[in-house]
Amino acid sequence: MDEERDIFVGDTVNEYLSEDFSTGIVHAICVSGLAGKLARELGLSQAEIREIAMAGMLHDIGKLKISSYVYGRKEDTMQIEETRYIRRHAQLGEQILRKQGMPDSICNMVLYHHENYDGSGYPYNLRGEEIPLGARILRVCDVFSALISDRPYRKAFDINTAILLLIDEVKNFDMRVFLAFQSVIHTESTLKTIIDIESLDLGSPLKTDSSLQEDREHGNEEKTGNRNEGYYAKGDGNTGLRDRVDQGNL
Repeated sequence: MDEERDIFVGDTVNEYLSEDFSTGIVHAICVSGLAGKLARELGLSQAEIREIAMAGMLHDIGKLKISSYVYGRKEDTMQIEETRYIRRHAQLGEQILRKQGMPDSICNMVLYHHENYDGSGYPYNLRGEEIPLGARILRVCDVFSALISDRPYRKAFDINTAILLLIDEVKNFDMRVFLAFQSVIHTESTLKTIIDIESLDLGSPLKTDSSLQEDREHGNEEKTGNRNEGYYAKGDGNTGLRDRVDQGNL
């Protein structure tokens, strides 16, 4: 059976799932920090900002229920049936949080954080404002955080390249949220957030434009997942990326 392709973060779902637990923690911290800043940029209340930041920290908690598939996986193949099971992590996360008495707003953000604005996401193919605003915020931050993080199968994208990749697939995002995200991402405070997360040293380092430039100046440049380097597809470097977006993964 053919492997199902994943978006933005590697050639197969298996590669995405090869991340280890510590990488997942760093990813959650990054998503939470970015989501809180984005919520503030959008003019939300302090209570809403706190809830969105909390949902960012917990958005992948459902992966704990399927940890044998998610963390430390070594096999070379991922069957479509397994992929469908893994996609249940959003629903499993919502169930975990409801049992713990978390607010409905946070539970719903976790449940819907893989929904795409154009209706191509999962688990329910919601579209537009059917998706809670908090989940739309998490969607952008989740994808961006994955792009700027090292993975076992590719190095991190620099911030500018990550933004270009998001623009390529902007149909997945609420445009108002995405424009606000672009305003936030190049601010000094946001870059400091990314650097602070890198200093935690819990997983693969997060790459800023300046750190990648330093690598080049010192002769330590490593191959990154540039759109034209064939990580996603032969040809224009974007075809496979579009396929993975259409499948609603990440």
